[in-house]
Amino acid sequence: MRIVMFDIDTLRADHMGCYGYQRNTTPVMDEIAKEGVRFEDYYCPNAPCLPSRASMISGQYGVHNGIVGHGGTAADMRLQGRTRSFTDDMSENGLFMQFRRAGMHTVSFSTFAERHSAWWFNAGFNECYNVGRRGGESAEMVTPHALDWLEKNGEKDNWMMHVHYWDPHTPYRTPADYETHFDETPLPDDWITEEIFREHLLHIGPHGANEINMWNDDTFSQWPKHPGKLKTLKEAQHFLNLYDEGVRYTDDNIGQIIGWLKEHGLYDEDLAVIITADHGEDLGEFGVYGEHGMADEPVCHIPLIIKWPGMQKGAVAKGFYDNADLTPTIQELLQTPMFLDRYHYDGISFAETLRSGKDCSKPCAVLTQCAHVCQRSVRFDDYVYIRTIHGGYHILPDEMLFDIRKDPHQQHDLAKERPDLCAKGAKMILDWNDRMMKTSSSDVDPMWTVMREGGPEHCRGHLKEYMDRIKGTPREYGIQLLKEKYEGFD
Repeated sequence: MRIVMFDIDTLRADHMGCYGYQRNTTPVMDEIAKEGVRFEDYYCPNAPCLPSRASMISGQYGVHNGIVGHGGTAADMRLQGRTRSFTDDMSENGLFMQFRRAGMHTVSFSTFAERHSAWWFNAGFNECYNVGRRGGESAEMVTPHALDWLEKNGEKDNWMMHVHYWDPHTPYRTPADYETHFDETPLPDDWITEEIFREHLLHIGPHGANEINMWNDDTFSQWPKHPGKLKTLKEAQHFLNLYDEGVRYTDDNIGQIIGWLKEHGLYDEDLAVIITADHGEDLGEFGVYGEHGMADEPVCHIPLIIKWPGMQKGAVAKGFYDNADLTPTIQELLQTPMFLDRYHYDGISFAETLRSGKDCSKPCAVLTQCAHVCQRSVRFDDYVYIRTIHGGYHILPDEMLFDIRKDPHQQHDLAKERPDLCAKGAKMILDWNDRMMKTSSSDVDPMWTVMREGGPEHCRGHLKEYMDRIKGTPREYGIQLLKEKYEGFD
């Protein structure tokens, strides 16, 4: 058996053709979706990059594995402690180790482990190729290595290849000579009007239209396409085009690998293909551009497509699933044993969904973000309910509620209109948190560790410089709001 896993950074599900996007951003991945199972409501339960891949690899939510942020204590996998033997249980039971246990030669093309000092990510790989740019690379730096490996090893049996692409991730960086696909094509959902964009220009908080570079409008010579700020609606629309170009460029490179497999007669019934992402991206939602800093729908709704030998073809799995479910699913599909019964997955196998279409979904998906803000949210029915503990120097209410089906860009907060649904969402989060803490190896929820250590990593220490930046501008009104809301955090 041969397996290829495409692990794509910052890929919004709703910017893919197979998820209903009207631009031709993902023709290769769309065709693969027709040959496998596409999961309609699949989520990263811990956003963004590091916490998401921690939950995917470990099969555990951040409240159990300890990783919910990008800095401080909560950016490290929780130590196993006294029961650790020669190797630790998570590494032995993680996602990529399942392929090793099934007798496959495993290879990864990724810089993720180095970018985040997350060396546990490499557990289970025989080979790791790191092009050395710590996530600053684009696909043309990765794909040739993958194709070279296939030339040398592709026709052998029993291998698993993991290919990680960063191109939809900010800064948007397609090569200078890459064909422009979308500048002459209107955005399918042109929801950012002149009036809304004028409101965005008054946004308080990082990664707004005035500060694409998080806290300032700096630009960088190595990424000439990526702007420092957006002054007009037309520039904002072009910025969204740049994101879509990154998605299309990724798809083009996936097409090179799939093309090689087809040319060599290896794209057959015995080949498995997995396509997923770590998180999505806010592209104007909440006034935020080019960042994955909320526990909201655009950031946490991610794609999952699985083409697997002997499984359903052209199917769509409905209901809530999350990326902690992937490892127990692969374990069941490969029939690999658990290394010591004391380890547990929070995720639930959906192998039977792939086989027969059986509904293995959950009643809701609980979402956590502690790298840019501290939020815990829940997706249930048609809604997302968001509780904000620390808004990352954005001015956000303590709770928000949105009807995602009618309002996918989260423009109309229903919290005051529907206190009944807020109460329902809050209870779901509370019940979930109680269940998690009952089975936790620690008596501390790591979200509160982030708070006790000064707040989210990406905003810590920036409050004064940001207030100085907006002084004397039309956004000066925000200084008093920031002082009131975030006094004591800096």
